[in-house]
Amino acid sequence: MIYQRSSALFSAAQKVIPGGVNSPVRAFKAVGGDPIFVKEAKGAYLYDEDGNRLIDYINSWGPMILGHAYPPVVNAVIEKAKKGTSFGMPTQIETKIAELAVSMVPNIDKIRFVNSGTEACMSAVRLARGYTKKDKIIKFAGCYHGHSDSFLIQAGSGAVTFGSPNSPGVTQGTAKDTLLARYNDIEQVERIINLNKGKIACIIVEPVAGNMGCIPPAKGFLEGLRSLCDTHNILLIFDEVMTGFRLAKGGVQELLGVNADIVTFGKVIGGGLPVGAFAARKEIMTYLAPEGPVYQAGTLSGNPLAMAAGLAMLTELNKNEKVFKSLAQKTEYLHKGIAEALHENGVIHTINRIGSMISVHFDKDPVIDFDSAAKGNNDTFKKFFHGMLEHGIYIAPSAFESWFITDALTYDDLDETIAAVHKVAKTL
Repeated sequence: MIYQRSSALFSAAQKVIPGGVNSPVRAFKAVGGDPIFVKEAKGAYLYDEDGNRLIDYINSWGPMILGHAYPPVVNAVIEKAKKGTSFGMPTQIETKIAELAVSMVPNIDKIRFVNSGTEACMSAVRLARGYTKKDKIIKFAGCYHGHSDSFLIQAGSGAVTFGSPNSPGVTQGTAKDTLLARYNDIEQVERIINLNKGKIACIIVEPVAGNMGCIPPAKGFLEGLRSLCDTHNILLIFDEVMTGFRLAKGGVQELLGVNADIVTFGKVIGGGLPVGAFAARKEIMTYLAPEGPVYQAGTLSGNPLAMAAGLAMLTELNKNEKVFKSLAQKTEYLHKGIAEALHENGVIHTINRIGSMISVHFDKDPVIDFDSAAKGNNDTFKKFFHGMLEHGIYIAPSAFESWFITDALTYDDLDETIAAVHKVAKTL
């Protein structure tokens, strides 16, 4: 494929944008080469500035669950934009999407909309600290909860890709209140709690990790966290920015039957526009301003365009629950095809999958946490990434990212992808 225009656009961008991108993983630092500049997208396909068509397996990192430029979402945004784009005042549509979200997700009574997943997670932790009157939090190595200071302590995906999990600019004072645990290791979590009794406000976790590849929770892990939090008066926060409204209508809480105290959302809840949210039971949410003392605000929070897109998306998912089964079936089909192609060509690999999230790791051992994810052969991944790209398949440009399946993919698209894996595997 030819990427001359993308390369030229990247050169121009580097002169005025740090690194030429507005989010680091887009820069292709982990895989080499110049990033692809997208011109437009429709359904399961991206069309780049050089005229290439690419089958898309990142889908804007998750929100395009029904495909790019999904007509009900696009039409809702257009009609809302005609009436104004932002008011800084309450609108009825905020209540409509809040009512719908609360009805779809178990164990929440109220929801507050913000502008990003980062903002949602940052606000959720502040709320937990205010509610419990404790300072420390537990997070897990490799889990990424946005770029708020508290979370950049061995974060996943982009932070790992660039080799700086403890980002400069994060103070020692902030870092000391973030306690780091190993994902899927409930015994270590218990030891950390016992060493910090009475000091931990919350445990924040991706209930299905997506920022060190896709890593499902081990049997009993989430249940163990729930039990420890109940025993020690700690709030459990599920970061469902990736998994909310994707793995099930009610997210991981519904899928795996484990309740969190606070849940954060993003991605799908905005239908592709910048939206985040955090939600909890009434007694926790009443601590939030203007009802309570924990302050959080945002000029563009609940802006009408984002709310229109989100409402259209959630409405479609709510009335068509079969989409989650369809997504899971397509992802399973892809999993089997990729595994067969790699196995036939003697490529050492492990594949993780849950629902419509999947990741390919070039290592023979199970990938269950950050350490095992980091063992993967990154040189093999680079060759795999560029080989797939050459055959018109766009996957995440980092070995530490999940793939996200859209229901717009046809089985012909999946067969084309599997055929590409067969060809690329012969070169690995």
